[in-house]
Amino acid sequence: MADLFEEPDDATPLTPEERLALIPSDITYRRELNRAEQENIARAQDWAFSRRRDLLTEKFIKDLHGRMLGEVWRWAGDFRTTERNIGIPFYQIPIALRELLDDVKAWIEYKTYPPDEIAVRLHHRLVHIHPFPNGNGRHSRLMADLLIMQFDGERFTWGSANLQDAGEVRKRYIESLKAADNHDLGPLLAFARS
Repeated sequence: MADLFEEPDDATPLTPEERLALIPSDITYRRELNRAEQENIARAQDWAFSRRRDLLTEKFIKDLHGRMLGEVWRWAGDFRTTERNIGIPFYQIPIALRELLDDVKAWIEYKTYPPDEIAVRLHHRLVHIHPFPNGNGRHSRLMADLLIMQFDGERFTWGSANLQDAGEVRKRYIESLKAADNHDLGPLLAFARS
């Protein structure tokens, strides 16, 4: 994609104000933006996997997003303040996130679901809430990876492909999210381990 802000049809577009929050001034093409974001995310992964952390807090969720995209976007780590084509109304984000974190803690304490399912449910609900202007899928997948590793499980493979690129794997991912929206978590669980 040549246009810096051109997104796949199923991606969440940034508002004009959010686009102005791009930090590097030398980025002019989408591939350069993708590369800058991926380099920032790689550093955030190193930080996140460096030691055990209390994942299930609003502070950690915001800190992780900030570390993932903070060298690229000024809004990184801040909840969105505008409506999107996906996600709940922005003013409900803090309450919905608190409910999700309480649910996940209860699922763990009472062993409501197997570890993979708890982590994938966390991922799905974070995507549904869509707390940030962008990067929600990447953030929620990393959160699920961190949680499953705290269960001493293996990281998820998430289709073994770059989900930023349009293609068959991204299509399967979106379809599995839609199935989970309709209370069928099976496809998303399978995709996470594919």
